[in-house]
Amino acid sequence: MPKESSRREFLKRSAKGAAVGGATAVTVPTAAAENSPATLKTANTTKTNSICPYCAVGCSVVVHTIGDKSRNVKPSIVHIEGDPDSPINRGTLCSKGASLEEFVQSDRRLTTVQHRAAGSREWKRMSWAEAMPKMARFIKDSRDKGFEAEDAKGRTVNCLKNIAMIGGCTDTNEINYLLSKFRFGLGMVAYENQSRL
Repeated sequence: MPKESSRREFLKRSAKGAAVGGATAVTVPTAAAENSPATLKTANTTKTNSICPYCAVGCSVVVHTIGDKSRNVKPSIVHIEGDPDSPINRGTLCSKGASLEEFVQSDRRLTTVQHRAAGSREWKRMSWAEAMPKMARFIKDSRDKGFEAEDAKGRTVNCLKNIAMIGGCTDTNEINYLLSKFRFGLGMVAYENQSRL
């Protein structure tokens, strides 16, 4: 017949088991650390706190760069991650926020003006000096053709329905604010953006 243990004996055995388990748990991370990589890719980087530009939530990000402007070395981004100290996102990022590094330094990102003439299949590179007057002329001609001062019932509407505008979520608040002022000035009705106005 098994001997009944007292409460005191039970507590003694529990304490011994916890001590053995604790000692084992202490040695496991040490063994794991020996097998881990020597350095992280962010080990020698400069950390800069910023805000994700994609939506109105305002998640904080940490941008890791390597290079030093004072030594004529152009800094390059090594990694972008969510800021764990942020009370908004607590280090997490959505799928768009997680793609920030690719957005900033993609080799497929356009950095020049591209123009495709009417009827052409080819995109042609164009300078800003050439593109700005051309865009202004297109906007002016379209506005002259499509502006409605009054509707069919004689009510003042001052609207422009033949031009649409898109404001980007990766533009700054200031740019999207100016775009909205610009479209109000033209009387433009069709406007879409994901800015934080």
